[in-house]
Amino acid sequence: MLRIGPHTFDSPFVQAALSGYSDTAMRLIARRMGAPYTLHEVVLDKLVIHKGRLQRRILDVSPDEHPVGGQLMGSEPEQFSAAAARMAESGFDVVDINFGCPVKKVLGRKRGGYLLSDPETAIEIVRRVRDAVDSETPVTVKMRRGLDDSPESEDNFFRIFDAAFDYGIAAITVHGRTVEQRYIGPSRWSFLARVKRHAGTRVVLGSGDLFTAEDCVRMLRETGVDGVTIARGCIGNPWIFNEARALLAGGDLPDPPSVAEQGRVIREHFALSERFIGAAAGRVMRKFGIKYAELHPDYEAVRSAFIACKEREQWLRVLDEWYDPNRDWAPGQRKLGPGDLIAAGACA
Repeated sequence: MLRIGPHTFDSPFVQAALSGYSDTAMRLIARRMGAPYTLHEVVLDKLVIHKGRLQRRILDVSPDEHPVGGQLMGSEPEQFSAAAARMAESGFDVVDINFGCPVKKVLGRKRGGYLLSDPETAIEIVRRVRDAVDSETPVTVKMRRGLDDSPESEDNFFRIFDAAFDYGIAAITVHGRTVEQRYIGPSRWSFLARVKRHAGTRVVLGSGDLFTAEDCVRMLRETGVDGVTIARGCIGNPWIFNEARALLAGGDLPDPPSVAEQGRVIREHFALSERFIGAAAGRVMRKFGIKYAELHPDYEAVRSAFIACKEREQWLRVLDEWYDPNRDWAPGQRKLGPGDLIAAGACA
């Protein structure tokens, strides 16, 4: 069980906020495949405040995806808190504060992971957001283990971490890499274990290097965190949520999804994307198709086919040809690793 504020989840495996990926269609697929809680991709606070088509799209929460979290990024406490209040009013069940994004242009604008080097501003953002959002809506924080590996950076981490809980934050997700690392080198799970010991009964989720169901369960057992947020490892592999559930319950790892099952889920994902964004689905879904292809026995050919897709008819032809349930496909066996996914989900 995982608890975030008033919400109780029957599984500790959460779909992370994934920049450029975790739109409504992806979140719904993750929910249908075993994720009890998902997060919207990170958005700038100013986009939530300013009226217009983009604001309406960001704040359009589907009735069948609750509970869902909205993740915000910014640098000005007053603007950040106003956006958080608007997000909660629009139906997001949790408001998540991003202090972890390592992208260079984000850091240059003093957002995301930069704020780990500015604890005064970070803590003020937390305070104002908690005050601005109604008491029934949990506020959470996403952090990396620091800006870098210096003692000062670690001191800043724990200063922000403790202050956030003091101000009533419901849970904190900690990524085991520094901002400076971005996605290079291993996530330091030993730091997550140390943070959880420091936190005691306060809710801590772990993140970093979760590419298989085995990874997810191992993080829980090795670090003691209350839950894990699966980021790059679930792009094109929503089966990871139910696989992790099965392992945590003491069962065997389920067989990899058959090609027919892969095709069924991809068709469902594409249909949901069309439902929410219309004709643009053909273009937007291409990046998902490339990731889904990694589970197909003929990965290279299928990946190339998806790369060429721009319109609905092209998508359907690829699915008909490469995911034909009447063909004698071997089960997908290719395992994903960090090298496959470095470029995906820049603010995961």
